[in-house]
Amino acid sequence: MFPYLPQTERDIKEMLEVIGAESVDDLFSDIPDDIYRKEPLNLSRGISEYDVYKKMSALAQKNKRGISFLGCGSYDHLIPSVVKHIIQQPTFYTAYTPYQGEISQGVLQSIFEFQTHICELTGLDVSNASLYDGHTAASEAVTMALNTRKKADTILISDTVHPHTLEVIKTFFSDNDVKFKVLKSKNYLTDLDELKAHLDESVAAVLVQTPNFFGYVEDLEGFADAVHANKSLFIISSNPMSLGILKSQAEWGADIAIGDTQVFGLDKYFGGPTVGYMAATSKLMRKIPGRIVGQTVDKDGKRAFVLTLQAREQHIKRERATSNICSNQALAALASAVYLSTVGWSGLKQAVELSSGKAHYLYERLTEDLGLKPLAENNFLYEFTVHIPDARNVLKELEKEGIYGGVSLRRFYPEMKDAVTIAVTEKRSKEEIDRLVDLLKRVVK
Repeated sequence: MFPYLPQTERDIKEMLEVIGAESVDDLFSDIPDDIYRKEPLNLSRGISEYDVYKKMSALAQKNKRGISFLGCGSYDHLIPSVVKHIIQQPTFYTAYTPYQGEISQGVLQSIFEFQTHICELTGLDVSNASLYDGHTAASEAVTMALNTRKKADTILISDTVHPHTLEVIKTFFSDNDVKFKVLKSKNYLTDLDELKAHLDESVAAVLVQTPNFFGYVEDLEGFADAVHANKSLFIISSNPMSLGILKSQAEWGADIAIGDTQVFGLDKYFGGPTVGYMAATSKLMRKIPGRIVGQTVDKDGKRAFVLTLQAREQHIKRERATSNICSNQALAALASAVYLSTVGWSGLKQAVELSSGKAHYLYERLTEDLGLKPLAENNFLYEFTVHIPDARNVLKELEKEGIYGGVSLRRFYPEMKDAVTIAVTEKRSKEEIDRLVDLLKRVVK
């Protein structure tokens, strides 16, 4: 037992009995054996720091590196070197999630800059300091809607929203009397008529995503009018990179905008951490969870930053607070803020246009040269879905050649055995794209 873990063997045994597990290892049974190390590292006692470094470096070299066409929520974009240079400064790095952020003007300013970028991207009035990720941001948005429409208990969610978002929301409200209705899409796009058919006084909010899980850009014309006529809230989840050229959530009439800023300066990191963003209209400002940093002046008239609207926090409102215990991804949010400050609007637009152009080039080669069938012939930005015969084995063959060729949708929808979603970012070269096509010519039967 490590000295900093206070639980005794008896405590652990009692907790395991309550949750119905035989051992602590059972808690990790869902993690594949090849990525979960149950035994400690084989390091000699008293080994020097340098020897530990050599050992760990050798182990790190065993990690597979390849050319990524993976998407479905996490993307391989270019990251300016200045991003890592700034976030690794001790003044930020050692104060990863400063709970008393008001003691540091630098941390407060970085959060304020992040909020400002999110408001500019979404077109909405106010943003918070960040959330865990895009999926939990969706859960918090639903909470806001339910707190706004007190007598409503139903949320309508398009079936083109990321499946993990739906899973997290349902888990979030598993002990509450909240109803969720999934709207059936039409040709893998949210159907306005289907939405209207389910709107009634019980509906607190409607959640849609664009570009959606399959990569398709949704046309949300008329959605906000229908939702607002029902006195419900309209929540739009968006990949924020897409907002460089597509309509913002505010332009579509959203009350709340959410998503994940992993695309801004954050590596894939084997799945995290990422940053959830949230923005809303000024009417909903006091219902936004987490921190909000405001700009003011000090007694000498100099620019200063403070935490504002803290009545939302749990240390003041307690059980009635809209903030959870730790809702701010300060360091990762700083990375996104530095990225956006570095590339600017023109750089963001260029990154999206390059990604889109390359994606459409690959799409044309796959559908014309290889004859692969698209899931649907809808507009897309830099991610699309095609049918690849024997997709699981094809992707394994590509992986042997150092290419991660896409995400099999079989893992989300068992019936979609041959559907593969492919993402192409500005980081991919024409040579890499052509190599993918040439390999597919060899392995697709």
